[in-house]
Amino acid sequence: MKRVMGLDFGDKTIGIAVSDLLLFTAQGVEIIRRDNPIDLSKSMERLKELIKIYDVDKIVLGFPKNMNATIGERGEKSIRFKEKLEKDFNLEVILIDERLTTMQSEKMLIQADVSRQKRKKVIDKMAAMLILQAYLDGTTKYK
Repeated sequence: MKRVMGLDFGDKTIGIAVSDLLLFTAQGVEIIRRDNPIDLSKSMERLKELIKIYDVDKIVLGFPKNMNATIGERGEKSIRFKEKLEKDFNLEVILIDERLTTMQSEKMLIQADVSRQKRKKVIDKMAAMLILQAYLDGTTKYK
């Protein structure tokens, strides 16, 4: 059985989560940190390794729309990243509305009494988990 990978794509980081084998839950894996927001070569190498390690056959990518549902600069970057993922890995990439996932992650971490410094280290991974879990919840309830 294959897994699904969730990604929270930002200018400086990519938060990564993967599903369990039954496609019920999302677990945070890691955060890829990028020094150069334009150069994706190291990030793509690491993603390729993780896709192989976790036997991923589908990617769910957070799609940051504006609050009024229009697509801004961040959304355009995500669309270009989706196209690159599809081309480089030959996998299906699904865009999932990610509005408010970072704020939701922050709120959950604050409620768990995680310090501000520690929150900064895990928030993107947690956002990837929420993106992936939203996808899993939407697809598995009909299985």
